[in-house]
Amino acid sequence: MNKISIIIPIYNEAETIRRVLSYLENMISKKIPYEVIVVDGGSSDNSLEQINISSNIQCIRSQKGRAKQMNTGAKRATGTILYFLHCDSFPPEHFDILIENEIKKDNEAGCFRMKFDLQHPLLFLSQWFTRFNHKSCRGGDQSLFITKKLFDSINGFNENCIIYEDNEIIERLYAKKQFVVIPEYLTTSARKYRKNGVWRLQYHFGMIHLKKRMGHSINSLQDYYNRNIV
Repeated sequence: MNKISIIIPIYNEAETIRRVLSYLENMISKKIPYEVIVVDGGSSDNSLEQINISSNIQCIRSQKGRAKQMNTGAKRATGTILYFLHCDSFPPEHFDILIENEIKKDNEAGCFRMKFDLQHPLLFLSQWFTRFNHKSCRGGDQSLFITKKLFDSINGFNENCIIYEDNEIIERLYAKKQFVVIPEYLTTSARKYRKNGVWRLQYHFGMIHLKKRMGHSINSLQDYYNRNIV
């Protein structure tokens, strides 16, 4: 029987981690075995105090950096399916069954469609494109499921990527023709858009994608992100 390991990287997420863990407990079907692995990257707030450790929930520590944290979580995972989830993203009801159904169809990696928790015409357009199965329509906020076997075969996340780690691994999965988009919606927080401004942030995200296509280095992308995005 399949088992799903839900891996959530966090860093100073005291205000969000309890909410997502409670949400997952209510939305998961519990018809297949599961575990939740929260990977803390050295939080300086009281994030860890918000996590109620149980038979299904564990918290481990890692070096800071989402790629490093997710790889650490994957090494600890005992599931045949890995499900990487941002702590401010909320998958649809019975998401575990939806994922397992795709695995049974030999779709070894994929994500959900996405919508934001903020009404804005630009975000509406952005989320509309997530229905298309093309790598340019992907991002980490949509979450990522992948079989443990496939994850190990591609050596997991690239830990040199301080940003863009989700897109980088997704590009490798598309190259292997192993990606599917489940036609159900995950809701993600638009908190970064609220902080930076919708038009401003979307512009800078677009520039990062453009720079990546033009061959800019990982360090160049990170420097641009650090200079322009809060």
